[in-house]
Amino acid sequence: MSLYARYAALLDGVLDELVPEGVVPAEAERRAVAVEPPRDTAHGDLAINAAMVLAKAARTNPRALAGEIAPRLEALPEVTSAEIAGPGFINLKLSPDAWRTELDTIVRQAGAYGRSDIGSGERVNVEYVSANPTGPLHVGHCRGAVVGDSLANLLAAAGYQVVREYYVNDAGAQVDTLARSLHLRYREALGEGIGEIPEGLYPGDYLVPVGAALAEEFGDCFAGEDEDVWLELFRSRAISAMLDLIRHDLALLGIRHDRFASEAELQRSGAADEALEVLRNKSLVYQGVLERPKSLDPLDDWAPEELTLFRSTQFGDDQDRPMQRPDGRWTYFGTDAAYHWQKAREADHLVNIWVKRVQAAVRALTDGRVDLDVKLVQMVRLFRAGEPVKMSKRSSSFVTLADVVREVGKDVVRFMMLTRRADAPLDFDFAHVVEASQENPVFYVQYAHARISSLGRKAAEAGLSLDARADLGLLDEEELALVKLAAQYPRTVEAAATTHEPHRIAFYLYDLAAAFHALWHRGNDDPARRFIVENNPQLSRARLELALAIGQIIRSGLALMGVAATEEMR
Repeated sequence: MSLYARYAALLDGVLDELVPEGVVPAEAERRAVAVEPPRDTAHGDLAINAAMVLAKAARTNPRALAGEIAPRLEALPEVTSAEIAGPGFINLKLSPDAWRTELDTIVRQAGAYGRSDIGSGERVNVEYVSANPTGPLHVGHCRGAVVGDSLANLLAAAGYQVVREYYVNDAGAQVDTLARSLHLRYREALGEGIGEIPEGLYPGDYLVPVGAALAEEFGDCFAGEDEDVWLELFRSRAISAMLDLIRHDLALLGIRHDRFASEAELQRSGAADEALEVLRNKSLVYQGVLERPKSLDPLDDWAPEELTLFRSTQFGDDQDRPMQRPDGRWTYFGTDAAYHWQKAREADHLVNIWVKRVQAAVRALTDGRVDLDVKLVQMVRLFRAGEPVKMSKRSSSFVTLADVVREVGKDVVRFMMLTRRADAPLDFDFAHVVEASQENPVFYVQYAHARISSLGRKAAEAGLSLDARADLGLLDEEELALVKLAAQYPRTVEAAATTHEPHRIAFYLYDLAAAFHALWHRGNDDPARRFIVENNPQLSRARLELALAIGQIIRSGLALMGVAATEEMR
């Protein structure tokens, strides 16, 4: 159990003691009670909001309730003071032994430090990437892929059962266009001059080898045939080839999904009809006409048509959503709703790294049993030495995910994609992400780990045994301050998992690396302040234990991000 979890349990015990005394009601909701680091470290080591949260239920004011709680906390063995601040916060100061104990916990737990069971084995389906299978993934898909995969890692570390899913949009008009584009490349492979790719077809060269394979397998038997003869076959082969390409490109980022769900199979299975019937039985669908779209030009033709509409406004949406067209064809919303209902049968929580429109349908179909969180991911802007990289998907001159990974490496790409909140724009400069400077976060964190790894090698050269128990009482105040920051790792993991914000790990690791580098630099002018001090093996062992603990946390955090820890910088 980490220090913050331990003091949360101790606080809970104190509150339990106050229940029979009538100070705290037994039924008072405690979920919002938190034990956190204070905003200003001068105020103490731990900040507790219990009195603020429980005062209303206790029918008293927060400072008065804090006056009941604080003395009991101050009586705990490692607490040196418990002060009431502001409207009712309780700030605790802990003895140095509390932090030495936590350092020992980090060392003993090693890679397990920071993992928890707050998920209680609940099932979470995380869907990410889900790009149309019409070509290779471009850099725009890269960020969502990293955010989704890192979030899945976090949820697993927090005790959830995680399924990583990719939804294949293989039932729309775009895949018919893909099949026609492939047929053109097939004819090209047979020797036909196709000229410039016609407007509306996919111009990329990625279909060339697929067309050549079809020409070798079938000869010219489909060259002059009508579309209805070859469309289904070419659609199937094109989708299969594009999914192979997508899987390959994702593997370059270290990403592998557990499940690829097909929209076409969903429609064939009748799941959309079943979902519609569920909503119909709840009186949540009706036949109606939508208003003229406001985005439509006033001069454009528009005729109202009767559609099957879902009453999504009852669930907070801004308009009711069409599920089915008059001819029986499903809308994108209709199949999306059915798809999420299908996922919800095997999950307690759904997370999408994409769009929000289907949240109301999930709440309606599952009667609120399953929640859907949608994380919107902003675009990535590419630069080279400060100059924007121009891209055009229409001319197929976009930068692919594979291009970026091959140029700068998987670890750099994954780390940099998490250096901003997912819903904030991100600039990716090919020159900046590989430079060796403090301004480059991936270098700065990796360099901290490499320095720590070098200490292990230097200790071995100096004949320092790490098997002997270190005297952590030799660590000074600055070194214990680093332990205090390290102790925040478990709660950072839990917060990143519960808020679905993997960027928190990148931010935390940067701060931890900065604090370690600051300690390292103390020895530049004073050899006695280095991690390995000549002729002082006891102090060296204590500082080494601290450094190795920090290295373990950096490795664990990087692993959650899908990034390998560097042993030495080259």
